[in-house]
Amino acid sequence: MSDIKAPPLLQLSAVGKHFGGLAALTDVSLHIRHGEIYGLIGPNGAGKTTLFNILTGLYQLDSGSFTFDGHSYNCCKPHLLAKAGIARTFQNIRLFANMSALENIMVGRHLRTRTGVWGALTRNTAARAEERETEQRAHELLRYVGIHRPAHTLAKNLSYGEQRRLEIARALATDPTLLALDEPAAGMNATETESLKALLQTIRDHGITILLIEHDVKLIMGLCDRVAVLNYGKKIAEDQPEAIRNNPAVIEAYLGGSHA
Repeated sequence: MSDIKAPPLLQLSAVGKHFGGLAALTDVSLHIRHGEIYGLIGPNGAGKTTLFNILTGLYQLDSGSFTFDGHSYNCCKPHLLAKAGIARTFQNIRLFANMSALENIMVGRHLRTRTGVWGALTRNTAARAEERETEQRAHELLRYVGIHRPAHTLAKNLSYGEQRRLEIARALATDPTLLALDEPAAGMNATETESLKALLQTIRDHGITILLIEHDVKLIMGLCDRVAVLNYGKKIAEDQPEAIRNNPAVIEAYLGGSHA
């Protein structure tokens, strides 16, 4: 569980992002504590994925500040943020379809390897040992996320739910401090969603903080410690799930003013 007295793991302060004349995010502030599952919800076009893209270096913020684990990352490249400890998945599955499940995870693991160009070319003793360690870790992560197919099964031959889990395994291979998941339950049936919920709880219990974008509000409310709500690029609420469920501004954003 999170420690409310500890400094936040991630802090956004008055973040803004524009695309031409369109304000995708306006004055968004939030903080995520170590060890919590933090949900981010809102209607389509609310700015959720834009915020994710800022956190992972795909977009640079136009205003405000962004700190992670005590360091500023206002302008930073994706590989540096991944190395700092932020890993993510995407709304649309982005696996290497014609590579095996094992190879997909090993790709993520190479962020933490030390073998240089010379070692890779010569296949020296250190490089071979590190490659064996990488493969062993990939096997462990396949089991951890609950994929029980042969490790050399091509990613494209996995079921939809297994592909979602494989993406999570590849992100975990980077040894993240913060795991950012963009709609991991999209397209899943009720059984798969419940299994995903158990997996995410296990990941959190093993010390990894989770930031979760999800349209499945039932999953968010049953899983997250705190939830923030975006609407038209602005944060309209941030609280524990029960308070969010009964917040008039949140109800209005989802159902319209006449239902509030």
